[in-house]
Amino acid sequence: MKFIPVFLALSFVLASITAIAEKSYSPPVDRNYPHNVYWGDTHLHTYLSGDAYSMGTSVTPDQAYRFAKGETVRATGGDEVRLKRPLDFMMVADHAENLGVLPALIAGDTQLMKSKDGSYFKEILTNRPALPDVIKAANRKEYDAGTSALMDKRAHSGNYGIDENFKRRVWHGVIDIAEKHYDPGRFTTFAGYEYSSNRPMLHRNVLYLGDPEQTRLTLPFSKYDSSDPEDLWSYLHEYKVKTGGDVISIPHNSNLSQGNTFRLISYNGETLTTAYARLRSSIEPIVEVTQIKGDSETHPFISPDDEFADYESWGKYTSTPAVGKADQKSTGKKTTEKTSGKAAAKSKATQKDAAAKPPSKQANVLNTWQEDIAKQSYVRPALKSGLELQAKLGVNPFKMGMIGATDSHTGLATADEDNFWGKMGSNEPGPYRSSAFAEFTSSGYAAVWATENTREAIFAAMKRREVYASTGPRIKLRFFGGWDYSDSDALTPNIAAVGYEHGVPMGGDLVLTRKNKRQAPSFLIRAVKDPDNANLDRVQVIKGWLDRKGKLFEKVYDVAWSDDREKDKAGKVPAVGSTVDLKAATYLNSIGSPELSVVWTDPDFDRKEASFYYVRVIQIPTPRWTTYDTKIYGLEDMQHTPAPTTQERAYSSPIWYNP
Repeated sequence: MKFIPVFLALSFVLASITAIAEKSYSPPVDRNYPHNVYWGDTHLHTYLSGDAYSMGTSVTPDQAYRFAKGETVRATGGDEVRLKRPLDFMMVADHAENLGVLPALIAGDTQLMKSKDGSYFKEILTNRPALPDVIKAANRKEYDAGTSALMDKRAHSGNYGIDENFKRRVWHGVIDIAEKHYDPGRFTTFAGYEYSSNRPMLHRNVLYLGDPEQTRLTLPFSKYDSSDPEDLWSYLHEYKVKTGGDVISIPHNSNLSQGNTFRLISYNGETLTTAYARLRSSIEPIVEVTQIKGDSETHPFISPDDEFADYESWGKYTSTPAVGKADQKSTGKKTTEKTSGKAAAKSKATQKDAAAKPPSKQANVLNTWQEDIAKQSYVRPALKSGLELQAKLGVNPFKMGMIGATDSHTGLATADEDNFWGKMGSNEPGPYRSSAFAEFTSSGYAAVWATENTREAIFAAMKRREVYASTGPRIKLRFFGGWDYSDSDALTPNIAAVGYEHGVPMGGDLVLTRKNKRQAPSFLIRAVKDPDNANLDRVQVIKGWLDRKGKLFEKVYDVAWSDDREKDKAGKVPAVGSTVDLKAATYLNSIGSPELSVVWTDPDFDRKEASFYYVRVIQIPTPRWTTYDTKIYGLEDMQHTPAPTTQERAYSSPIWYNP
């Protein structure tokens, strides 16, 4: 009996040694959480897109991938171009509608030439002005004339009598070029396309995970198959069931959808159901919140107390309801997508004038109506509506993470203010584009937290929404939510280890337990500047919630900021100031901070109210691309609408809480 305690003690020691041996002395060996952030673009067009080709672009998917990987390529306008830093992943997302038709037509495809519109549009396209001649026009009048000729997009929608064999041949080419450039561990590609439903803009980018054998079993789904996004979702769901592969759909430019992307009824005007919510949430886990055609986070109409809400705002709020299947047959009408920066500026001026006058009853009705349209066009109010729908349907159809992308139609995935190559061919660098197309935004990129640079890892991050958006700068952003973070956690070197151990990352859900039922959630946040870009102004948490009476609210909290500023009496952090020299198109990092790290606890938490939280990181002011153009081309007049400076930003995916 005397030997039993010794034996037990020895067993315990041996077990402890075994446990220690199983855990490696080298911390990275046992690290099982996403530790790398990868940067990419999931929305790039090449000459295979009918509108890109008709507007002068000749860059191929092969050139587009080589450019994204850091190689020097020649742009359509004739200049050599290269990224400052390569991207980590990309999807060429050419339009499904008449995919690859126009290059084949010009190459003399006999089938296309025999079609109804083949010979007619071939003659028009053949006689277009050369893009280099347009960009290097002698004066603005010549530039406008050349641009007008290139902007004729009728050929994109022509009737070419394409059959399934043609579609399959082009689609297989899209898959093959993605496979050619897929280099696991170094550069990831995805096969996909853009579904472009009008009316109005209900566009989606479709991104496939599957291997080539799976993706070859399907074909791109276009608006010619159906303009109803629900039919697209059903088509993609059937693909998943049939092949065992996976696929997601990413909506974009909700800001231009005129209240239709996040409508609280279906495309055909029917009440939303649980089945609708379940299908949409399974196919659309993320949304493109920023890109060349403006920012879709929020708008002053719907976030009047948010001083940073009016960022690269596009869109005007005239009602254009989506046309259902029955209506399509009777109207056959199309809508245009372009909105001008001047029109937006005029709209803002009108709003200010209206605010100075006592509102009439009619004006109040109009403002309410415009606000409702805006609420269904932007991501922040959609996230709020999702809380309400979750309560009614049991499923949140608007539970979306956020990414950025370019939507470039030049084949060049650029989002840097000082290396911006435009939306389309005639927007490539030149002396006239800053005045003719000032409304275009140099934005954006997707950031993904993943374990490795492979299709499987990046796609998995998108599905779980552990992603964030940037307007261009490669800001490194971590965001965790939990119940047990302490202030000192913000100072730890390995913030991710603490974040994952005690909470959930961006895209996750907070769970209330008996242990923490009397606590408010805390959030661990760290933002680090792009090493080749500007310092950070501040970090904000945006909260949306559904109160006990069923009303929706939002609030912006400044949680970390630079330069020892103090909040004013209204609780606002003063502006950071500006170091921008407009004439020289330069700035200094003498203000702002290279890193902001904080643990923030919600002071207004109510455990019975559903809510979401996401982070917005704001940079100090820097020159906008139009200002760089003014400097480079020695222009006399600088564009002031939009403003000549910008405060670029990053948006995290939300963390949700449901009681």
